[in-house]
Amino acid sequence: MAEAVMVLGAGMVGVSVALHLRRRGLDVVLVDRQGPGEGASFGNGGLIQREAVYPHAFPRSVSELLRIARNNAVDVSYHPLALPSYASPLLRYWWHSEPTRYAEVVLAWAALIRSCLDEHLALARGTEAMALLRPVGFMRMYRDAAALDAAAAAAEVGKRDHDVNYAVLNGRELAAAEPHLLVQRAGALHWTDPLSVTDPHALTLAYFQRFLEAGGSFVNGDATTLAPTGSGWKVQTQDGPIRAPRVVVALGAWAGKVTQPLGYTPPIFGKRGYHYHYGMQGNAVLNRPIIDADAGFALMPMRAGVRLTSGAEFAATDAGPTPVQIARAEPVARKLLPLADRVEDKPWLGVRPCMPDMLPVIGPLPQHSSVWCAFGHGHQGLTLGPSTGRLVAEMMTGEKPFVDPAPYRPERF
Repeated sequence: MAEAVMVLGAGMVGVSVALHLRRRGLDVVLVDRQGPGEGASFGNGGLIQREAVYPHAFPRSVSELLRIARNNAVDVSYHPLALPSYASPLLRYWWHSEPTRYAEVVLAWAALIRSCLDEHLALARGTEAMALLRPVGFMRMYRDAAALDAAAAAAEVGKRDHDVNYAVLNGRELAAAEPHLLVQRAGALHWTDPLSVTDPHALTLAYFQRFLEAGGSFVNGDATTLAPTGSGWKVQTQDGPIRAPRVVVALGAWAGKVTQPLGYTPPIFGKRGYHYHYGMQGNAVLNRPIIDADAGFALMPMRAGVRLTSGAEFAATDAGPTPVQIARAEPVARKLLPLADRVEDKPWLGVRPCMPDMLPVIGPLPQHSSVWCAFGHGHQGLTLGPSTGRLVAEMMTGEKPFVDPAPYRPERF
């Protein structure tokens, strides 16, 4: 009989882990209190970001910190009363962003990012998921020519060190690529490697369907009920308790609620994000995702419409929605594109699971070798789900890992 494994969390990371384990012959049950892909994997920029070899570092310039402190930006917002709870992880985040330490983080981060396109295509090829992956990259637009030149110089370093590809478009070329833009810009940096996902939820569901077809199973349950039993673990589900000798915790921002009772308290913190979808006026279209580098928001062509995404909001995870960043961004976005009405009555809200050293937590718990971690991917859970799934499965089945897992080990905290 095949060894049983419970995977807690059915977002892109959890589904990918479950699929890779099942393909290696393990008896896998996927557990989530919601349906597959209904958490943070549902709402995001919809990009498989091969170019994202440099994780978001903590701002270190005084001018940037003062800008954020004013709390009136699109890209960053915060609830003042929530800041004390963020003090410790943000201080560690600042420490790890020191240039020498950050350079080490980049090497470990880029090792995973480098694999993201191949690993997604390995899961999607031959299925309906391929239609969701558009090889059009995305563009970051700039008002100022000097800012565009600086971005191009940084991109050239990324190309040299990490084999990422890009093109620089002047204002005329940008207008030709996106003819329905309502404004002129100095130009854009076109990252050509990333895949644009027209429906991130549907992509997670497509991989989930492959998991079911491979013989995996899914059940709604409460991961926080995880408890030892005999030689393994049990979780309460709508079908009663289920048991397995090994468990994978892929719960994103809520992973600590499960690991803390087991003696492991990772310094994970959440960055909340929002999105709305909009129609387009007349026959206007957006050909590829665009990011307004000056205003700090993204516009993504999706099945449901053009998705306007906010930046990061620092708030208590159970606080009510405060979509002020979307409210600030929408008037600017309407001057950029001929947007029509909102598709939804209220914005989507999700929480990105972030770690202070900007690296995910992957590997067995120090105190419990039968409980494995796969969380903390920050803004890149969609991008890194299949890569993480492969790495976890290789480690759990004794295969040689395709990347060195040491930088992501849980015991680093």
